Amino acid sequence: MPANAYCQQLPPNQQAQANDFYRRHGSAIKARQAHQVWIAGAPNIAACTCVQPVPGSEGHWLTSLFVDPALRCCGLAGRLLDHVRSNVEGPIWLFCRPELGGLYQRHGYQIAADLPQSLATKLSRYQHDKQLIAMVHLG
Repeated sequence: MPANAYCQQLPPNQQAQANDFYRRHGSAIKARQAHQVWIAGAPNIAACTCVQPVPGSEGHWLTSLFVDPALRCCGLAGRLLDHVRSNVEGPIWLFCRPELGGLYQRHGYQIAADLPQSLATKLSRYQHDKQLIAMVHLG
């Protein structure tokens, strides 16, 4: 990762930059109004993740993590995960493909034995189409 790379939260009025980044790379991910959008890059966005509060809990749901394919394996995902973890209070849950579990485990996530009801319902619905595991970082 370049020495001058940064990690930061995008202000809500600049979240369109994240959607431009996703579109440029052919991703269906979209930053939504309910999301906190966190980016890493130098000088342009090279990685982006969205986090939103989980209703009825003290935690958050990491809804997406996308790294520019040309910059994968450079540490951007981990740096962004660590930055978000240090700036977001409470547990952070996520759903990922099983082959990505190791990446998240290296950054403090573990298989989630318990999910808030709203996330358990989403996971059940998503698992009809995809093989996913639930993970959590307790902070």
